Amino acid sequence: MIDVAQLANVSTATVSRVLQNPEEVKEETRKRVLSSIKQLNYQPNVLARHLRKNKTNTILVVVPNILNTVFSHIVGGIEHTASKNNFRVILGNSNKDINKEYDFLNVLKQRQVDGMILLSAQMDSDTLNELVKEYSVVIASEYKESVNAAMVTIDNIKSGIMATRHLLRLGHKQVAHISGPLSNYLSKDRFKGYKQAIIQQGLEVDSDLIKEGAFTLESGFDQTIALLNSNKPFSALFAANDVMAIGAIKAAKVYGVRVPEDLAVVGFDNIGFSSVFDPGITTIAQPMTEMGNKAMELLLKSMKGTEYRKERIMLQTNLIIRESCGAKK
Repeated sequence: MIDVAQLANVSTATVSRVLQNPEEVKEETRKRVLSSIKQLNYQPNVLARHLRKNKTNTILVVVPNILNTVFSHIVGGIEHTASKNNFRVILGNSNKDINKEYDFLNVLKQRQVDGMILLSAQMDSDTLNELVKEYSVVIASEYKESVNAAMVTIDNIKSGIMATRHLLRLGHKQVAHISGPLSNYLSKDRFKGYKQAIIQQGLEVDSDLIKEGAFTLESGFDQTIALLNSNKPFSALFAANDVMAIGAIKAAKVYGVRVPEDLAVVGFDNIGFSSVFDPGITTIAQPMTEMGNKAMELLLKSMKGTEYRKERIMLQTNLIIRESCGAKK
């Protein structure tokens, strides 16, 4: 900066103003400074500038599994809103390792980022509550009632009811369910919705028709095989995500069970592949990109000092009917 100032015959303060507030500098002077910058190939020290301002214009997004397309869509929404507001996004992939999630907190505590969006709620409530007292933190996708952070989510219980009720309305009496990991809040709530729909129909919840999956294709396949081997009759299946629904359909094909003629299947998420898979997956669509947008908007409010901590945004889901359930659209 000193070299630029000497070449342009101005002060370093003028060079700084040209870089940060060019409208405050006379046009002739501004052109002279810009010419000197170009001639010397001067690159401003962005890190030093951020340290002086105590601001990085960067946020951290902690993702449980970057290979999961649901999270990639949410991150896409976050990045879109972040970019519009001149913020960069860095990703921390915990790969479902709780210890890695705790490690990522140091990035926030060391002020390497201005805020953090968690797409997981595995950490204990006390840690999260202490964190939100001092730092800008938003939880998206998952949630914890005991945490006073801003959150963006969907009503997973209501959505689980919607998926199961659709199968019941098609006349199915024995509806099986493959849940996600029941240590996970989303899985618990979708499972609660399944049970509520069964009970509301005046039927009994049959524990033999319930299997715990892992939100993976393999678990959807394996748990459907287990259901088919149990010789327990069922004509419909609600899988807690589309990937497991796809695994379930593959397992049915191995056993010669036709979907939807012999087995109606409903998934959850409405990932891109669900519409092109054969048969197309009937599913609960959640607004993943919008969830990312809203989460970033809440984080921006927090970083500006706006009171936000208990703000909760509940986004709407809807049922997308395709071939796998056998219903006409």
